[in-house]
Amino acid sequence: MIVDAQSVKTTDLTKNSGYDGGKKISGIKRHMAVDINGLPQAILVTQANVSDRSGFSLASQNLELVQHGMVDGGYTGNDFADQVKLILNAKTTVAKRNELHTFTVLPQRWIVERSWSWLGKCRRLWKNCERALNSSLQMVVLAFLKIVLKRY
Repeated sequence: MIVDAQSVKTTDLTKNSGYDGGKKISGIKRHMAVDINGLPQAILVTQANVSDRSGFSLASQNLELVQHGMVDGGYTGNDFADQVKLILNAKTTVAKRNELHTFTVLPQRWIVERSWSWLGKCRRLWKNCERALNSSLQMVVLAFLKIVLKRY
């Protein structure tokens, strides 16, 4: 399981938007856990001001049979690793970027980034135009359904 979150800008019509101070985006945040093939195992849409760690704890209630999880630097901390161990009985590995400021592909992290790029091909998901968070979630689910149906 590989976990990541993505902040998305919203239009003025959206009621449930927050502000992500780290990325300076006013909108929503999509939390996703994918398997080794890049297919989603858990998806959650929240306001952008929800942290990555707390968003994962809400999304992890739908996960089962996970033995190992890989996360990025936004999920660091012993309390997060303990929480994953308690909820899922799985261990986590944090994939951190190099301090050298050079581009390197992080092992296995590209899988979740590829899943985000698949969603980027769906034009409706470039910016959040939905008023309700549940509608935004359903648009992401429909986009992945379209991706899976095209594959097989």
